[in-house]
Amino acid sequence: MFSLLATAVVILGLNWPIMTITLRSITPIWMAALRVGIATVAVFAMQLARRDLSIPPRRDVPLIVSMSIFRLATVMTLVFFALELVPAGRASVLVWTTSLWTVPIAALFLRERMTTRKWIGLTIGVCGVIVLSNVWENDWREPSVIVGTLLLLGAAVVSASTAVHVRRHRWTIDPIQALPWQLAGATVPLVLLGLAVDGVPSIEWTPQLIAMMAYQALLASGLAFWAQIVVLRSFSAVSTNLTMAGVPVLGVTSSALVLGEVITPPLFIGMLMVITGVAVNLIGTERPRAFDPTG
Repeated sequence: MFSLLATAVVILGLNWPIMTITLRSITPIWMAALRVGIATVAVFAMQLARRDLSIPPRRDVPLIVSMSIFRLATVMTLVFFALELVPAGRASVLVWTTSLWTVPIAALFLRERMTTRKWIGLTIGVCGVIVLSNVWENDWREPSVIVGTLLLLGAAVVSASTAVHVRRHRWTIDPIQALPWQLAGATVPLVLLGLAVDGVPSIEWTPQLIAMMAYQALLASGLAFWAQIVVLRSFSAVSTNLTMAGVPVLGVTSSALVLGEVITPPLFIGMLMVITGVAVNLIGTERPRAFDPTG
């Protein structure tokens, strides 16, 4: 079972440079639409082959819509636009701050108590974000890095908000059975948005581009997400989420190797601080947290 979790970490970690390279050929909105669209077809086909396709009951529809519109469509669009402005390694860490933002959001909307440990974890993580942003070296006349950072933090906050929504929901159907409907619900608005903003896409489909889109759709949005759900049934949420800290670490490393990004001291220190902050918040709680299928 641990090998399945390790597979998900590797797939998602390596996906960050792949997403950056793919964005050289496809606009962010169409990349998001194609990724979830291909994943939708694949997951529906798998569920039909297993004879496990279920129509979601009314009780689960609001959460499926929330996951589709916000967790998938909105987060992916924000991340892909940000990747045109921010290095992939730094982006992988900033997006992983989702678990930090669930703490104050849950305290605000679910009235969960902010313990001393949670305040410490949140403070360490936020300081890590500040270090990652490297504000003291930014050229404030060039807003691209600032805008990209804000887009990534926005994606993390949106993802955290849906995690809080998921937190106390009791699924009527299996979460895996809900996945194709979530993907389909994200595909439709993304296609409509792509047509409205970019028009019909003109894409030169090279073998490399096809392989990278297949990797994102079938492995990152399909296999890796399924693997995390399966593992969470056997391991504790804390163990699973702490292991997923390998995603930003591998994202930073693979981006350095594939894209030639430099692992600067602020990036390394900020990453350690973010991971430490998340770990402090996770230790001592067994409440499951929703996974991010965008990475």
